[in-house]
Amino acid sequence: MTEIVDLTTGDGGTAESEWPAEALLTLDELTARVGMTVRNVRFYTSRNLVPPPIRRGRSGYYSAEHVARLELVRELQAHGFTLAAIEQYLAGIPDSATPADIALRRTMLAPWHSDRPVRMTRAELSGRADRELTDADLEILDALRIASPRDDGDLDVSTTLLSIGLELLDLGFPPDAARAAAEVYEEHGRQIATELFDVFRRKAWPAFKEAGYTPETIQRVVEQLKPMSIASLVAAYEQGMDATRLASIEPRPR
Repeated sequence: MTEIVDLTTGDGGTAESEWPAEALLTLDELTARVGMTVRNVRFYTSRNLVPPPIRRGRSGYYSAEHVARLELVRELQAHGFTLAAIEQYLAGIPDSATPADIALRRTMLAPWHSDRPVRMTRAELSGRADRELTDADLEILDALRIASPRDDGDLDVSTTLLSIGLELLDLGFPPDAARAAAEVYEEHGRQIATELFDVFRRKAWPAFKEAGYTPETIQRVVEQLKPMSIASLVAAYEQGMDATRLASIEPRPR
């Protein structure tokens, strides 16, 4: 049997009886499930990022809530959150949150973009572009979110958009226009994302909970929403641009 690993209480865990025995995990089973070491689990327990183990006699066990919270910690770490930021984020999750509630938060943290940036040095990017890129060129590519500088001097490059960005450079796309366009994309993109997330939270999520959807099913729904949302936004943008163009050339009354 697994030893009690709780470091937050002196009595070695909490006495809980409502969890069915078949749904509980030993410490070894938990670490295998979430891909963490025993030391990590103990550390996160000591920081109150996860509740203490459930006490059954002299042994400690872990439930679906422990799994969900540890998986959320791992997801936040993957996004570069510091320990302090992770503690603050988890502090905002109510104690009444179910494993499905926590799993939804983790699912929504997953990146929505399919084009993962490729890390390149400036020399490598110039080699890919088949020319020496100037500081002004890199400034435009950064404004267009095609090649963003990293703290270590390298760049995160969108390889799928790179050829388009290089063609815009060849056509003399003005840097001021690139920066202004980037500001529009960022402002309205964040607003759209906030509103769509709120729609999902208020309209879709309660229906999924009532229907008893599992976290895995909800993740599948979110994965399907990604391409649909992108396609819908592109279609709406194209229609809006057409309407704006036509409105700009309509004759005005004298």
